[in-house]
Formats: sequence, structure tokens, C-alpha cells
Amino acid sequence: MRIALIGQSVFGEAVLKALVERGEEVVGVFCPPDVEGRRPDPITVAVKEAGVPLYQFGRMRDVEAIAAFADLSADLGVMAYVTDIVPDEILQDPKLGTIQYHPSLLPIHRGPSSINWAVIHGDDKTGLTIFWPDKGLDTGPVLLQKTIEIGPDDTTGSLYFDKLFPLGVEALVEAVTMVRDGNAPRIEQDHSAATYESWCKANDVTIDWNRPVRDLHNLIRGSDPSPGSGTALNGAEVRFFKTSRQNDDTGRPPGEVVSVNGDGFVVAASGGSLMVRRVKPSGQKKLAGAEWAAAVGLKPGDQFGDRA
Repeated sequence: MRIALIGQSVFGEAVLKALVERGEEVVGVFCPPDVEGRRPDPITVAVKEAGVPLYQFGRMRDVEAIAAFADLSADLGVMAYVTDIVPDEILQDPKLGTIQYHPSLLPIHRGPSSINWAVIHGDDKTGLTIFWPDKGLDTGPVLLQKTIEIGPDDTTGSLYFDKLFPLGVEALVEAVTMVRDGNAPRIEQDHSAATYESWCKANDVTIDWNRPVRDLHNLIRGSDPSPGSGTALNGAEVRFFKTSRQNDDTGRPPGEVVSVNGDGFVVAASGGSLMVRRVKPSGQKKLAGAEWAAAVGLKPGDQFGDRA
């Protein structure tokens, strides 16, 4: 089949390499333009190594992008990590249609930050979906799905890089084979069961110390590695990453520092406490919790939660 790939970043790069290694005929790759002063997108390097034509348009909706895609006479379109709006003219152009990767079990967690929200909501499983995109946002028929467990200390980062990334590459390659063999289903989603969440932004993950320790742990690991869950100490903002949860009640008010040690620091919460091992002070890089605690003179009895 003649495959046109739309993608970017390391995931798009990995999908391109996997398709080429399997001998698939990739006739063109579309990715966002390079940004001056930044490193080229990893997929552009892989494209040059593979000798595949590269197309970089500011918007896939541009007339020039639509025309360039049509000129490829693709049999199948493959979307591997796409943040732009891809118009229906491109989705419907390939003879056999277009397939797309999404890191959730659709119709649950439609939207751009699906991994974050699955963890924040305390889900015990998630997965990926390869589907046939349509005019809606993650609403098209399902081709295949893979399920994974969310461990009690999994973060958005660990789920993606350790599980959903490699499994997603394999699933897209499997889906391409199914399309070629003529046995790729189009299973309509149960739209009545759908959920949607937008981007997970800093304002969405501010720590409310009155919430149960379980919810706070989910919030922090769901926003790790980005954007981090925010709180404040003496009016200065700090974001938390890499926490572990203890369910023993400390008897201290929520948000109060219980102890500081070489691993980080422990903060009381409703129904337990959190060991914080990594932080990001406002305007600085991420630091080990113990290093930051020493720098600011953090001590038992200090109180988090006052607003900057």
C-alpha cells in the first residue's frame, strides 16, 4: 500500500521507522514546520534517512497542504501524534481511509491530555485505540484497542514512555496489516458513554490540601512530568512531582511539613501523607526534593498552601 504519514515528535519518528523496517511503502510524511532556534523535530531526521518526501505546512487545512496530500495518491493515511486539525478532505482522500492513534480506551477520555486525566481521575486501567477519524474529535469508529493497567505509582510519563508508546507503535503497524489484509473493522463508538477533557494545564492541577491524600497523589502523578501540581510556601509557588503516598494519619493539619530527610520531605494530607521527591520552584528547573528543602530551609511545621 501507498502510505501517507502525518505525525511528529519521537512517536511519529518511531512509527515511521517501524513501517519502513517492515517494508511498507511510505510515500510522504507531513509534520509541522521547524521552529527557528529549536532542534528539528526527530521525525524529520528519520524522514531524510529513509529517503521519504517531507512536507511541512503551518496548517494541514491550508489549500497547499490538501493539494500536496492529494498528489500522493495514497492508499492509506496514518496519523501518529497529530496536534493540528486535519481536514476531512485529507482524511477521506486515501483509497482505504485514514487511521489514527489515541492513548485511551475510546470513547473514554477523548481529548488531547487523555493520559493525564486517566491518572488524575484514579482509573485503574487505560489503553490505546486505533480508530478511523472523522469530523468529530476522537469520535470515529474503532479499529482495535489495547488495554493496560495503571499501577498505584504510575505517572503520566511512565504510562506513556514505558507502556503506551511502544504498544502504540506496535498497534499502528498491526492496524496497517489489518487494513491491507481487508479485515480491519469499523466498530461504532458508544457515544453515550463518552467523556472529554481538554488540555491538562497548570491551573487544572493546583493542590487543594483539603482533598483526600489519594486524590492528591493521583493529581500529582497525573501531572508528572508536566505541568506539575502547584502549591505555595511563604508566597512562593512550587510544583510537586514524584510523590509516594502513606495512608497513616499523621495527626497534623493538611499541608503541614511532617519531616525532611535525604529522600525529600513529607507533607500531611487528609487521611495520610505524601513523600515529595522532586519539585520545580517557579522560574527554575526541577530539583530533588531534598536539595530544594535544604536551599529554602524547609522544616517540620512549615505550611504549604498559601497562595503566591
